Amino acid sequence: MTSRETENTGKVQTALLALLKAGLWECSPNNLNLFPLSATEWKHVFRMAGQQTVTGLTFQGLRCLPDNLLPPQTLLLQWTAETDAIERRNKKMNAALQTLCSSFQEKGLNPILLKGQGIARLYENPLLRECGDIDLYFQSAHDREAALQHIRQMRIQIKEEPDGSAFYVWQGVKVEHHQRLFDLYNPFQQHAIGLLIRQKGFQETGSAPYRLPSPFLNLLLLNLHILKHALGRGIGLRQFCDMARACYKLHGDINREEMKTVCRKLGLGQWNPLLHAFLTDCLGLPAECLPYPEVASTAQPLSDIVWRGGNFGQHNPLYSNTEGKARKWETARSFGRNVGFAFRYAPAEAFWIFTSLIKGQFR
Repeated sequence: MTSRETENTGKVQTALLALLKAGLWECSPNNLNLFPLSATEWKHVFRMAGQQTVTGLTFQGLRCLPDNLLPPQTLLLQWTAETDAIERRNKKMNAALQTLCSSFQEKGLNPILLKGQGIARLYENPLLRECGDIDLYFQSAHDREAALQHIRQMRIQIKEEPDGSAFYVWQGVKVEHHQRLFDLYNPFQQHAIGLLIRQKGFQETGSAPYRLPSPFLNLLLLNLHILKHALGRGIGLRQFCDMARACYKLHGDINREEMKTVCRKLGLGQWNPLLHAFLTDCLGLPAECLPYPEVASTAQPLSDIVWRGGNFGQHNPLYSNTEGKARKWETARSFGRNVGFAFRYAPAEAFWIFTSLIKGQFR
C-alpha cells in the first residue's frame, strides 16, 4: 500500500468513526473538518461500515450532518435502503425471539438471552443495531436438554458441536444454545465463575419471556466475548459498540472496585486497560462510564485487529469462509498469528483457548 493509499484509508476510517460516534450517542460529529468527502471516499466509508456491521448506526450519524456535507444522492439512497433492511431484520428477529421463548416458558423452561437483542435494548434506537443470531443459555443441564428435546419434537433439525453448543433455525432466524455463560476457558477459573454467577444472577425483563444476565454479569460477558474473538479470527466495531452502550447504561448498577478485583482475578488485568482505551478513544465513551478507571496510553494494538478483518474477522484476506473442522483449524492458526498480542494482554486465557481449539481438531 502506497503512502497516499494509507493516508486515504486513515481518512476513511476516521470519518467512519466520526459518524459512528454521532450515531452511537446521538450527537453531532465531533470533527466536521473531515467533511466533505469525495464520492469515492464515501463509497469506501459505506463499504467499511458494512464490513464492520455498523451501517445502521452510521446512517444515524449521517442525519447529524448538514445537507451540504452528505454523500451523493445515489449512495445516500443505498444507505437508506440498507438501514431499512436492518430494521426489518430486527423486527423479524424480535418476533421470532418472542415466539421461541414463549414456547419454552409454556414447557416450564426459563431461557436467558445473551448479547444480541438483549443488548440492543440499551441503544437509543435498538432497530438500527445489526442483529446476528439468537443466543440462549439455560442454567441447568436438565433444562438445556429439555429445551433441545422441545425443539426436536417440532421436527426442527439441530446441529450439536463438540463444545456443547447447539444450532438450529427458528422461523428463519439462526439460534444457538450455549453450554457455558462466559467465553472463559481457563479451567482453574471455573469454580470462581460459578460462584459469581450464583451471586449476581439474572433479572426479569418486564413481560418478556426471557431473562437477562445481571448488569455485572452482562458487562463481564461482553468483555470476554470481545477478548475471545480478538485473540482469534478477529472482532469488529459492532461488538465494541455493544460494550460501549452497556457501559453507558449499566455502569451505575455495578461496584467498580468489585469489578476491578474480579477482572484481575480472572487474568484480565492487562487486557481491560486496552479495551477501555478503545471504548473511550475510538468510540467516545465517557471515561466515567467505564467499569473501572484503568486506561492504556493507546488503543492501537486493538485498532489494528478491528480494521484488519471487520466483523469477526470475516473480511480478513487471510481467512476463508470454511465450515466445520476446516474452520476450526483456521481459527487455531489465527491464534498462532496473534500469539504476540495474546500473550501480552491475556496470557493464561490465550493458552487455554488455544488448547481447547487444538483438542477440538481431534473430536
